[in-house]
Amino acid sequence: MATAYHNLSSYDPNTVPNGKDMRVGIVVSEWNDNVTNALLDGAYKTLVKHGVKEENIIVDYVPGSFELIFGSKHLIENKEIDAVIALGCVVRGDTPHFDYVCSGVTQGMADMNIRYDIPFIFGLLTTDTMEQATDRAGGKHGNKGDECAITAIKMIDFYRRNLQE
Repeated sequence: MATAYHNLSSYDPNTVPNGKDMRVGIVVSEWNDNVTNALLDGAYKTLVKHGVKEENIIVDYVPGSFELIFGSKHLIENKEIDAVIALGCVVRGDTPHFDYVCSGVTQGMADMNIRYDIPFIFGLLTTDTMEQATDRAGGKHGNKGDECAITAIKMIDFYRRNLQE
């Protein structure tokens, strides 16, 4: 659903499982850090609000959005976590770089969801302007970080409920 019709921070808290025994990794791009730090703030606070203990939230940083793939892979292979949230922001410029980065990160995160047995949550803002990005990082359209945190909790719960014994 288009963000214009749905606030990224809107959800029914009654539909969110308790995250008390969940461990979540968050990989954050340092590029456009005014946006990515706001996304992290939203994700972190939302995880805690829904029971994830602060000591069970592992945050690490990578230089840019393309590096979110490697950072996510590194977290899952070196930390005991139940989900990875990848947070980044790419703003369209005058070259095709935007398209390559967005496509690469999208494909990389999709591959991670297939390759590993935990959810990888796609929190990459892909916007035409910095204003659009800030509108989605705590501005008038809510915070994509909130949405990613809720998605992580729900997907961990989904996975646990559907484990085959």
